[in-house]
Amino acid sequence: MLILIWLRGLLARRAGRLAAAAAGIALAVALPAALGAFLASAKETMTARSIQRVAVDWQVEQQPGQTVSVPMPGTSKQVSFARIDGFESRQSGQTLTTGAGQVLGLPADYAATFPGELRLLAGKATGPLLAQQTAANLHAQPGATVTVRRPGLPDAPVTVTGVAELPAADSLFQRVGAPPGAQPQAPPDNVLLLPEADWHRLFDGIPRDRVRTQYHVRIGHQLPADPAAAYTAVTGQARNLEERMAGTGLVGDNLGAALDAARSDALYSQVLFLFLGTPAVVLAALLAALVTRAGAPRRASDQALLRTRGASQGTLVRLALAETALVGVAGGLVGLGLAALAGRALFGSADVSWWAAALGLLVVAATVLPPTLRATTVSAARRPVGGSRRSPAWLRYGLDLWLLAGAGVVFWITSKSGYQLVLVPEGLPQLSVDYWAFAGPALLWAGAGLLIWRITRMMPVTWAARPLAGGLAGTVSAMLTRQRAPLARTATLAALAVAFAVSTSVFDTTYRQQAQVDAELTNGADVTVSQTAATPGQLTDVPGVREVEPLQHRFAYVGSDLQDLYGIRPATTRLHDTYVAGGTAREILDRLARQPDALLVSQETVNDFQLHLGDQVRLRTEDGRTVPFRYAGIVTEFPTAPRDSFLVANAVYLARHMPTDTTYLISTDGTPPHRVAAELRARLGPTAKVTDVETTREVVGSSLTAVDLSGLTAIELGYALALAGLATGLLLVLGFAERRRTYALARVLGASPRQLGSFVWAEVVVVGVVAAVLGAACGWALSRMLVAVLSGVFDPPPDAPAVPWAYLAALAVLGLAALAAAGAATVRAARRPPLTVLRDL
Repeated sequence: MLILIWLRGLLARRAGRLAAAAAGIALAVALPAALGAFLASAKETMTARSIQRVAVDWQVEQQPGQTVSVPMPGTSKQVSFARIDGFESRQSGQTLTTGAGQVLGLPADYAATFPGELRLLAGKATGPLLAQQTAANLHAQPGATVTVRRPGLPDAPVTVTGVAELPAADSLFQRVGAPPGAQPQAPPDNVLLLPEADWHRLFDGIPRDRVRTQYHVRIGHQLPADPAAAYTAVTGQARNLEERMAGTGLVGDNLGAALDAARSDALYSQVLFLFLGTPAVVLAALLAALVTRAGAPRRASDQALLRTRGASQGTLVRLALAETALVGVAGGLVGLGLAALAGRALFGSADVSWWAAALGLLVVAATVLPPTLRATTVSAARRPVGGSRRSPAWLRYGLDLWLLAGAGVVFWITSKSGYQLVLVPEGLPQLSVDYWAFAGPALLWAGAGLLIWRITRMMPVTWAARPLAGGLAGTVSAMLTRQRAPLARTATLAALAVAFAVSTSVFDTTYRQQAQVDAELTNGADVTVSQTAATPGQLTDVPGVREVEPLQHRFAYVGSDLQDLYGIRPATTRLHDTYVAGGTAREILDRLARQPDALLVSQETVNDFQLHLGDQVRLRTEDGRTVPFRYAGIVTEFPTAPRDSFLVANAVYLARHMPTDTTYLISTDGTPPHRVAAELRARLGPTAKVTDVETTREVVGSSLTAVDLSGLTAIELGYALALAGLATGLLLVLGFAERRRTYALARVLGASPRQLGSFVWAEVVVVGVVAAVLGAACGWALSRMLVAVLSGVFDPPPDAPAVPWAYLAALAVLGLAALAAAGAATVRAARRPPLTVLRDL
């Protein structure tokens, strides 16, 4: 009964303080619960997109001289491959020939079973289909006749009924069973697809070493939502099938390879969860602790009064536990409710991580319970308010400076050797996270918080009191100095909340920017057009096109290494500084402009061939001609280029010495790229290859960057705003509320409302300046370290962190509003009749 009476009294007389403590617990619960919902949704999305991107789950290749008799799981189709000597076509009075190629025999329902493997561009899919590149090489349209040069048999004419694109050509023509380094550098350019019966009629008689047979399999996709668990399940099924085939066949596990990449991305998402969630939970816990601590004098007085009326120490402990449970349960339920609402609105699911409620109970036990147990005797309650004036031990021994020095050393060591957050041990199927990389940001966060505390405690406050208090500046300064411990706590938490908002917003903005850069790097531009005879002027006339930049492309040998060679116009080409090494992008491009035979090469080529600036590099074309260049710099990334080795030269010099194909990089005028791409396809016909950045972003190598982070960003940034507002305004209000007696006595002694206001506004100014200046500085340092630590998420890394100025302006407005509201509310309360205030107390 006493517990119920106590709780009823708390709700009646201390409802605001309980609500503030519960709000801190709610924040500590809401963000982890919402982040957990995002993490589960992100993993499910990664798995689903990995499955969606794979055209054929398994390619089971029958070994030479063997026969596969084991039934295939799921849905399977037999596909036959024939390696031929080439194709020939006579068009418009000229004869066009190609090099070696591949002819595939497909069942009639193959395209329906594996819709992602081929896409019809023109004609009908009921007969022979030429691949898009082959049709361009032979100038062939539907209805054209192509001669197939069969090894060991006479040439055979084939009438083409359509032209098709092979989006998954890399995996379709893989060497099953070969390690990644032994795979073909590129799929064949010359491909003909035949109905199964036509293939057997034409190629059953060619030498057997020119023929191979595969079974293309689509397994059941009832897989775990976690990419790591799905990868384990799929690879286990593949190994089981290989064991049952007993050497008659090998499995090319395309689905397992896609899930393998996704599980690495899933670990990165867990890293994001830790980086972005842990500081927020700590700040919410600190908020709850400071809210509870702000009422320590009042609580001590209440407990002493209970002791004088006969309450035992056990009774006080039970009352403290009841108060703690009330705050914890209320805050936990509110936090879970907020997370469920956010999940429903942003992720389409109200499922939340219930373990966050347990986390909330731990937070309330660590922050709310200890202060309620502290003063359980009359003598304890009568101790002087403010405690010892001696500085804390950490302040005397410079713990903050040691932590900052440790952060700098750890960051220097790890950045020097390169961060590898997600580790893939050689030969092992498991991934792990190098949590040592967290040490730098963690030490910086802790050290910065303690340093802000030190600065706030030690700095003089006369600068804030003099403009507001005038002749009372000395008195106001003395009062602020006496209250420097609670003032430092409030200012430090406010500054850390600002730092969290700044670092989180900068990281999120940089992440979104680099996801777009990654897609543009892969696609080349908003829209990319190749394999077309259209001129730049014709492309510019298409609605939505703002600018067209031609890009020449061909292959050339450096020694025995065949590499992509690109020709650019240095004056109009734009590159990021991170795409080059040894100077800025503009400096490197100027070298190409000044020296026509200049050549940019990859770092791998420099290392392999021991090149020095100015060395002559002789490139050999595929037809045996040799063209001299001069090594002028290193290029690390280039639009549409592969990730390992490639070359960049001056387009004018390249066109003079080597025939090249031209790719057009198109920038839109704001029109969505997919619309411009659709219009270009309609105008240029089926032989032109048109890709857009929006589609490319969905299929780029990292499934993590393909995950929509808008919902997560909204949660994080909204949470940061709420935390900053509560830390700046709420703690000030509670601190002022504890000094109502002081203000009332000052009124009795003759202080005017304006003089009382100078006390209030001086404290508001100190907290605001510390939060703005030191919080922004700490947030900027943290954001730069976060971007560096999570560089593995960014490909390529950014030139510099992206700054969300609009969000930071909103943060500043909210902080000023919270400070102004806290000060105005306190000044208004201080104008109440002093006797009324003293009677209420």
